[in-house]
Formats: sequence, C-alpha cells, structure tokens
Amino acid sequence: MLFRQLFDRTSCTYTYLLASRHGGEALLIDPVFEQTERYLKLLEELDLRLVKVVDTHIHADHISAMGRLRDATRCTTVMGEQSPADVVSLRVRDNDALTIEGLSLTALHTPGHTSESYSFLMEDRVFTGDTLLIRGTGRTDFQNGDPYDQYHSLFDRLLKLPDRTLVYPAHDYKGDTVSTIEEERAFNPRLQVRSAEEYAEIMNNLKLANPAMMDVAVPENLRLGLRLAAQHRVPAIEVDELLAAWPAGDIQLVDLREEGERHRDGAIPGSIHAPYGRFDQYCGSAGPLAGIARSSRILLYCAVGERSTLAVEIAGELGLRNVAHIPGGFRAWRAAGGAVEPVA
Repeated sequence: MLFRQLFDRTSCTYTYLLASRHGGEALLIDPVFEQTERYLKLLEELDLRLVKVVDTHIHADHISAMGRLRDATRCTTVMGEQSPADVVSLRVRDNDALTIEGLSLTALHTPGHTSESYSFLMEDRVFTGDTLLIRGTGRTDFQNGDPYDQYHSLFDRLLKLPDRTLVYPAHDYKGDTVSTIEEERAFNPRLQVRSAEEYAEIMNNLKLANPAMMDVAVPENLRLGLRLAAQHRVPAIEVDELLAAWPAGDIQLVDLREEGERHRDGAIPGSIHAPYGRFDQYCGSAGPLAGIARSSRILLYCAVGERSTLAVEIAGELGLRNVAHIPGGFRAWRAAGGAVEPVA
C-alpha cells in the first residue's frame, strides 16, 4: 500500500492519499481546493490514477477540491448519504465498503461535528475527519452539530476500535500527525468524562469564534459536484420521455453504479452492468458495448447523473456513438415511479 499524509498550512487540514500499486488506483480523503495542482502533480509522479475522492463532511474552514479533481480526472466523488451537498456521485451508508483496487475502507457514520460526518476505517487505521482529533474533538455548535451525537460517535463507535488503531484526523493545529485509539482514550482531555451530559457541558461552553472561511466555504462545498444543468451538455433522455415509451426496445440501459449500490437500491429492469471505474474497458472496439451500439441506442445511468455525464464523454472519446444518459440518474427514475428490480 502507498500512503501519504499531506498538509495545508492555511487551514491546518490533512489530506490522505491511499493507493494500490497493482493498477495504480488511488483515493484522496479531504482534499483542499488550493492544493489541487499539488495533488495532480503527485499523482503523476507516482504514476497513480485517481478513482475516488472523499469528503468526510461539509467543511467550514476550507473549500474542498472535490469538484476540481473530478473535472481533472473524472474520478468518483464520495460522501455520506446524509450529506446536503447538491450532487455527489456515490453516497455511502454506515458500514458500507468503499473500495479501490486492493484496498477497502468501511464507512462509519459518526455525527456530532456535523450531522453528515463520517469516519473511514481501514485495517490498522481510521480517518476520523473532525469527529476525533489528536487530544481534542471537533466543535459541535454549527451545521447541525450535536454534542450528544458526537459523544455516542466517540464512545460507542470510535473508542471501541482496537487500542492500536491509528488515528488520522482531518485537522491538527499543533503539528501532531497521528495518534492511536488507546492514546486518545487515555490522554484526550475531552474524553475524560463520565456521561454524555458532562461531555455536552464541555462542548456547549467552548465559545469559539466561527471559522474565518465559513461564510465562503460552506456555500461552495454545498454546491460541490456536477450541477444538474451541466448534465445536459451531453446527449440525454429525460426520465419522463423514457417512461412514456417504456419499455423501449431500441434502447439498452447500462448501469454505471458500483455493485454495492445495485444490491442496496436495486436497478432499472433490463439494464446491464458496466461499472464506471472500468467503463473505458467496455467501450473499445472489442468491448461489449461496441456491438450493442451498432443496433441499439445505449442509455447510461448512475445514482444522480454525475458519473453518467462523464461516461458519455468518455464513450465519445473512445469512438462509441449513439450513447446518451439519464439526467438525475437512478434517483430521478425512482422518484418518477419507474420500475425497480432487486439485484441478487
């Protein structure tokens, strides 16, 4: 495994790069907008391909690089399902697996700092966002934060991990880089409490000033992802149009979502699976979609339309014609009453 801990001095943010060496797939956690070129240069130097970028929550102290990285690399954007961000490619739930080639992280919903805060557990380490910091915890006084929720996220989830689990937070203001669950349980002053009420009393009386970037960062981060209007920059068939002609014999639906999403939410009947992370392999002259495109129109869909927009562009660049997508994706289809079948 390749692992890098990167630091933004202005916001004191840690960004984490994880990669598998086999095919060079990489994942970034909590990237900072101003550091985008640094990330892209490092990916190039290490011969890595960014496939997923994760934000642990809606950040108030910096603008996320999620959108810029997606535009530069066509990676999948990832947040928890509770995130209020406009468009995120992949929304994970508590205990979902988040995978790249050779690596798997478990998503842990750890609300309290914000209502949509997630931590990500990987074997010997956990990326805690702003939930658990080194000798501290994230504030709970804005963005639907709640000290009681955070108490339970800490004491009922994170502090029950094995003692030697390494703790990698999203921020540190003193220069510390890593801790362990055992250290934080023993030495973190905010964890030396006997009840949720005692913890809430501490958190409710911190009297901290708002982050300097809050009024700019939060609105920008809520708009992360591909805006719905941009989904019409490529050929598209609206859900209402598709339903009016359903079933459409001249259209082959192609589901770009990951296997876990399909098992969790079901699929549109008659669709075949071509996961976005390997979509280019399906589009070449010998790929399975090339033959289909000669006789049928290919209609791509994902969860909300972000990955499918990018996939239509990829298909065109690889010479695959007669390809469109469903704006709004599976979410729009289900909201319009479209049929859904379970995926075994």
